[in-house]
Amino acid sequence: MDFTDISIKVIIGFFLLFFITIILGRTTIKQLTPFDFVSAIVLSELLGNAIYEQNVGVFYIIYTIGLWGALLIIMEKILLKFKKTRAYLEGKPSIIIRDGKIDRKELKKNRMNLNQLLSLLRQSETFSIREVAYAILETNGSISILKKNLFQKVTLEDLNIAPAPTYLCTSLILDGEIVEDNLSELGFDKTWLDQQLQAQGVSSVKDVLYADWIKDGGMYIIPFQKTGS
Repeated sequence: MDFTDISIKVIIGFFLLFFITIILGRTTIKQLTPFDFVSAIVLSELLGNAIYEQNVGVFYIIYTIGLWGALLIIMEKILLKFKKTRAYLEGKPSIIIRDGKIDRKELKKNRMNLNQLLSLLRQSETFSIREVAYAILETNGSISILKKNLFQKVTLEDLNIAPAPTYLCTSLILDGEIVEDNLSELGFDKTWLDQQLQAQGVSSVKDVLYADWIKDGGMYIIPFQKTGS
């Protein structure tokens, strides 16, 4: 195998990966899901092995990487079009600390021990579980923290104000569809949700890009932006 052959394969592989990345969209390293991580490894292995195999021509590199890229694009389309598949294919965030208490079932479900939990908290500049009201393990392995009012940056303790209860914000509508589980967990129904939308001038759930509810703040709605004709 000569340098010309290797160079041609590297150049073609480089631009194929570049275009696949553009088509799939830009995602930061912290936002990568486990599937994205595995896909990146597989793509690099496919290209790396093909470059130094004499029996593998340029056509096979284009076909192999193109086929894998097409499968990734199909998967992205499925996730965008069929929102109910997201929980199964991407996973769901898990509340591992709820109202200041560790949910051991959720820890076990996500194969996480207390040392790993404490490490994630420290990486988020939280050095004691007593500071945490809610902690959510995201699908990419990162952790999101809602601190108790007493331990937030401008603390109520410094202002000599009695701490108020801390409530978790709950998503009720995503991409024009109701999050049924969250709605029922709050004890509400679709009639209540329609009334909340109408009170803010929204006629249909399908007009809402995102909506959440918090006990001390009510409903927050982001409608779809209307595109110009």
